[in-house]
Amino acid sequence: MLPLLIDENFDQRILRGLRLRLPQLDYLIVQDIGLGGLGDPALLDWGAREGRVILSHDVNTLTKFGADRLKQFLPMPGVIIVPEQLEIGRAIDDLEIIIECSTAADLESQIQYFPL
Repeated sequence: MLPLLIDENFDQRILRGLRLRLPQLDYLIVQDIGLGGLGDPALLDWGAREGRVILSHDVNTLTKFGADRLKQFLPMPGVIIVPEQLEIGRAIDDLEIIIECSTAADLESQIQYFPL
């Protein structure tokens, strides 16, 4: 199962839906572990060190900093971008598939854009 780091502005309705479908979901929420308010470079660094894929709606800055890490040959955890306008049910369906069928190593150095 894919270990996740949930970005601080991620829609909690999607997370609740995932937790209902996947009770064993392995996730940490940025604010709950003292990383709230940190910039994207720090989150990417933490995610890379801890082997956690970042789940976010931030298509602008998070993806830019992720691409910058790749250009600098720095470890980059996987990033999953779920557009805020994506229907919640569709987001949960797609996330369930990728979470159950992937590992952090599968998504390392990749940015996945939803919908699948």
